[in-house]
Amino acid sequence: MPPLNTTPQTLTGDAPSPPPPHPKKRPNAFTKLMSVSKKSKPAPTAEDPQPSSALSRAKNAVKGWDPRNGLGVYLENPETNPEGRVVEWDEQFVVIRDKFPKASVHLLLIPRNPDLYFKHPLHLLSSDTAFLADCRKRVERVKALAAQELRRQFGHVSVADKPYQNALDELMCASDGSPTEEKIAALPQGRDWSKEIVAGVHTHPSMNHLHIHVFSRDMHSACMKHKKHYLSFNSSFLVQMDEFPLEEGSERFAPGDWPTWGMKCWRCDKGFANKFARLKEHLDDEFEEWKKE
Repeated sequence: MPPLNTTPQTLTGDAPSPPPPHPKKRPNAFTKLMSVSKKSKPAPTAEDPQPSSALSRAKNAVKGWDPRNGLGVYLENPETNPEGRVVEWDEQFVVIRDKFPKASVHLLLIPRNPDLYFKHPLHLLSSDTAFLADCRKRVERVKALAAQELRRQFGHVSVADKPYQNALDELMCASDGSPTEEKIAALPQGRDWSKEIVAGVHTHPSMNHLHIHVFSRDMHSACMKHKKHYLSFNSSFLVQMDEFPLEEGSERFAPGDWPTWGMKCWRCDKGFANKFARLKEHLDDEFEEWKKE
């Protein structure tokens, strides 16, 4: 795999934006961003496996800006770090922080091959075994990045992570703040933050460009504003990466009237039916307990 380029920021965007170009950046793979424009009807769905519907919508509309094409800005020149959201990139993928995160950590993995931009994720990941393998490999890396960010945010309050945190503090003091990678790797494991990370795609994506969500399961975010937000990440509307490939004719391609489904807490399974305000309050309480585990 070609070397990755990274931006000097945490996954929650604490660093200045944009940073200077990476000194080892690879040449830009594309010379022109796929044209974006006002959408026509209807939006592509999982029942319509033809990628041409979204592509023709972008090509044939003559004026206006379709916000569903908003991910395109990160694909042509990720080294410019649009909006300070780019985490890393190479010739195959760009990783960004979601502009409207639905959890403490929420990343998007976006393929850079223009031929894949507007293909439906369920059909592509179920039919192209090579692409699925590439995505799974990269998803594991992105999940590791997300887990590291969870540790950075919450490791100091986690009971299970205390052995790691204490050993790290001692190591930092003994090495003047510059421990070797080998010594860091030898630290106690502590809490397995990777178990708190989920990766998958939506049955009906809200954005036109193919993308994979990698997020922490806490669902703690000011951008989690209504029932559809919650269900889209906590129901079968989200197809997780380990569920691919789907069988032909699977009901996952057509989930039905999913916005009417009842909601359950991701952590304790308590039901909240359609009461999002009550769920949101409950999630705040669960978040405080979850991060202390």
